[in-house]
This record gives sequence, C-alpha cells and structure tokens, in this order.
Amino acid sequence: MVRRGRLVDRVPVKKLTRHSSHRAFFITVALATGLVACGQPTHPGNGANAANPASPVPRGGTLVVSARAEPRSFNRLMARDATADLIATLTQARLVRINMATQEVEPWLAERWTKSDDGLRYTVTLRSSVTFSDGQPFTAADVVFSFEAVHDEKVGSILADSLQTGGKPVKVVAQDPRTVVVTFAAPFAPGLRILDNLPILPKHKLAAALEAGTFQSAWGLSTPVSDIVGLGPFVLAGYTPGQRIVLHRNPKYWRTAPDGKPLPYLDAVTVEIIPDTSAEIARLEAGQIDMMISEIAPEAYAPLKRAADAGRVQLLDLGVALVADSFWFNLKPGALGSDPRAAWLQKDELRRAVSLAVDRKAFADTVFFGAGVPVYGPETEANKKWYWTGVTKDAYDPEAARKTLATIGLADRNDDGILEDAGGRPARFTLITQKGRPQFERGASVVRDELKRIGVVVDVVTLDSAALIDRITSAKYDAVYFSAPMTDTDPADNPDFWFSAGTMHLWNMAQKSPATQWERRIDELMMRQMASPDDAERKRLFDQVQQIFAEHLPVVYFVAPRIYVAASSRVTNLTPAVQRPQLLWTPDTVAVTR
Repeated sequence: MVRRGRLVDRVPVKKLTRHSSHRAFFITVALATGLVACGQPTHPGNGANAANPASPVPRGGTLVVSARAEPRSFNRLMARDATADLIATLTQARLVRINMATQEVEPWLAERWTKSDDGLRYTVTLRSSVTFSDGQPFTAADVVFSFEAVHDEKVGSILADSLQTGGKPVKVVAQDPRTVVVTFAAPFAPGLRILDNLPILPKHKLAAALEAGTFQSAWGLSTPVSDIVGLGPFVLAGYTPGQRIVLHRNPKYWRTAPDGKPLPYLDAVTVEIIPDTSAEIARLEAGQIDMMISEIAPEAYAPLKRAADAGRVQLLDLGVALVADSFWFNLKPGALGSDPRAAWLQKDELRRAVSLAVDRKAFADTVFFGAGVPVYGPETEANKKWYWTGVTKDAYDPEAARKTLATIGLADRNDDGILEDAGGRPARFTLITQKGRPQFERGASVVRDELKRIGVVVDVVTLDSAALIDRITSAKYDAVYFSAPMTDTDPADNPDFWFSAGTMHLWNMAQKSPATQWERRIDELMMRQMASPDDAERKRLFDQVQQIFAEHLPVVYFVAPRIYVAASSRVTNLTPAVQRPQLLWTPDTVAVTR
C-alpha cells in the first residue's frame, strides 16, 4: 500500500525527460497541495494512517535501510547529517510534527494548546501516560531541559538558531508536570511549527552532562546504546562502526494504530552503512536492503526501472525537488589570509560569471540524465507558496561571463586561453565535493568544464563525508558543490540558512554581525517576514529577500532534479514525501510483508 505517491509508469530509461510535461506539472502540484489521494493523511492525534479495514497492515519483521555515511553523533543537538537525523527520527519525538506529505502541523507529544491574544505565548498541554523507552515518565521538566540544552552557549547546538524568534531564544517554562508555556520574544507567523525542530530529550539521562559542561560529547558514537533512550518508535540495540546500526521496537512507545494496537508495526530497523551508491543500488535490486534513506541517484533509475517492471521493487516519482544542489564560494572575511586570489575569489562578479557560464540544460542532461529543471535561486517551483516567479534567470552566455570577469581584473594576458589577474597569476580555484556520490562528482565536473571554456581553471577534489563537512564548518575551502536541504518549506522556519548568524548560512556561517550590507538587509526583511500575521505581506517581503539573493548570488543553483524513490516490493503502508527521508519520515507506520 502506497499513500500520497505515484508509482512510475512505463517510461524510456535512456533519458528521463520524456515524461509528459503536463504529467510532471500535475505530480508536482498534487504533492505540494496534498491532492494525490492514495490514502488519508496522518491523523493529528494518536492514530496512525487510516488503513483499509479489508487489508490490515501487517505487523512484525525487520526493515533494512541504507545510509551513505555513519552518523556524526547520536545526539541530534550536535549533528545535522542525514544519518544522525534519521536516527533521531527513529528514536526521538517532538512536541509537534510537520506532516511532510501535507506540510500541516500535527500535535505529537503536545496534545493541544492555546494561544494568547498577542500571539507571543502558547500554553501547551502534554500527552499523559507517556514514558521514555527506559520506562521513566515524560513530563514538562524534559521539555524545559531540552530547551535549556539547545540554548546553552557552552553546548553550541547546531539547532539553537532554528529555535529563536526576534533573534532571541524561545523561552519555555513548566506550569505543572503536564503543561508548559512557550513564549516568543517577537511575533512569529509560523507559530508552534518551530517546535518541530527540537527532539525532546530525557532530563534524567542528560542533565548531569549539561551541568558538567560535557553535553557536547554526550551520546557520542562510543556511548553504550543502552544508555540512549527516547520517546520515538525504536530504540538503539546495536552499533557496529562502519557497518550497521540496529534498532528494535520500543515497547513503551505511546502511539497506537487505528485498531487500537500499539505502534510501530515493525519489530526492528537495520541501517546498513553503504558509502558506495552502486553497491547500494545493487543490494536494493538483490533484495538485500528494503530502501534508501534518500532519493535514488539518476544513474540508478534504469536498473531500478527494470527491477520495478519485474516486480522486485516499487519505484515512485515524487516530482521536482524543493531544493537544488548548491555551489558556493567561501565568503568568510579573512578566510583566504594573504592569498592574492581574495581580490577576485570573493567578488559578486565571479559568482555571476559562474551562473552565466554554466549551461543549465546541458547540466540537467549530464548530471540528472535530463530529469531536472533549471533553477536560479534557493526556492524551486515545487515550493508553490514561497517561490518568487520574478527571480533573475541568467541565460547561458559565456561571452557575458568573460566580460563580467574582466570587470574584476581577470583577462587572458598570455593568449593561452587562461585568465590571469593583474599580477599574472592564473584564475584558478579548488572545488570540493563528496566522494562516492556520482551526482555530486558529475555536477562538479560540469562546473569545471564549463568554466574552463571561459578561461577559469577549477581543480575538483572529492572528500569523504566527514572530511567535507569538517572543511565546510572550519571555512577551509575555496568553493563547494554539495547538497544543503532546507529544514522546512516555510522560510521563517529556516533561520539557520537565511540569517547571517545562522549555522547553515553556507558561505559565511555564524557571523557575529552581518559581513555585508545586503546580508544585513536580508536579516531585517526576514525579521519582518517572520513577524507579520499577513500571508500576503510575508510573501511580498520574502520576494524581496529572494531578489537580494539573486543580485548577490551567495549560492549558485543550476538544476533541481526530479525526485525518484525506490523500495522493496515487500514494504507497505508508505506515505512518500518529497523531503528526506522521503519514505521513512513517519517510521512508526511503515510495514513489511513476510
């Protein structure tokens, strides 16, 4: 049973652009608005997705999924990588949940709430009789503790800036064991949607670490799995570094199915660590894994389409991605030291030249085998509510790119086809991307080849995931081509990207004060955008933000791919969503036949 998705029909496998454009448009709109009605949306209360009474959802069994890298930590407050996020989704729970299929806010650990007239204060009632996986009761004290931990400056949590309003931390106090009062420092239009950003942690397990100043290393990869407890549907049962993570059903889990029986349906989940994409696909085809935690790579479409035709897997088209892969330069002031390239490497004109020099149609054909659409900013057409139709669209124009570079002193002074600066040094930089991800490697190669045509030399270096993230966070790089998905479709819930102080402000992270006037202006507009109760005004303000972004291009986007996901034919009761993890964002309702 597949809910809110569409099985891929028979299409040619050599090139994926042969889909009907009308069909592609319909799927995108349908997913964005919740119109692909293969089932009912998740009930906002205690029940799971409504199942057909004539076809009861099977119980038991183990789901085997693959991840391409180990988690950096089992503590979600300290790690934002995809595997750490998956483990948190499996083992932890939040006060509210954003339903990724409908984009609506659902009560989760919070049963209900009321809002003050000024919109700054919410009184939240917690569910009763909920316990952590070790049997300890869940109370308001755990909620207060989780907010204290995320906002503790000594902790330096990567989630802290996503839990602020008006530039100040969200304040939470306990009124009684089942009631908390959440107070915003300034009006915040998305309301309690912000609470989806924080998993609620057990005070009885982690308070000592917070008090001792060791919370940063708490629940690291060397922590005995029995010490890690949560409110999610599964518990950690085993971890073999570099190989797999084993999770068992949480017998204390608080959610129930429509028939009144406890969730989750599965007995266990095994996460296999498979860095190589080809090996991952081969194991899916062979039935050795049931699904991947992200979309399939373009080169995997053809073999998986054949496997789908043979009935071994189910292949789903979820429409155009909400975010494209990202290309950006290191814009941190002083990061290049005395390197003379700083005179041009951090200029707006260089980024504009890159945008002009890359043929987006050729990029789509080469990187995504045609299954993608050109994009020119951080929002794609898939985000119907917030995408700005007036975004500047740089047409492919290598000659204009060369002229743009000439304005910052880069010219072919030796008639050798390579541009040089005023000192005769070649226009050359290093582009880092993730090793073992063909999509990234192809994308970086296209950028290299396109810029070579205008006289700029690009050295592509591939790094494993951990090394790449370390280089990015320490600002030790020239340029990056990588994936940086947004937290939410509502821009106000992505302050870590938009604000200059944000930890996902890719080109210059966590600024103490805005490094440029245009970033200061975006900060101001986003503050107003977050606070406005008028959706039309919020859209107008965010259009201005996108316009400023397009003028300065701190991140250059080329193509947004179509999102295809695959799962073993034995996996059922799926609720696909275009955001990661597309098939496992609601893990307690996934089931397998045996």
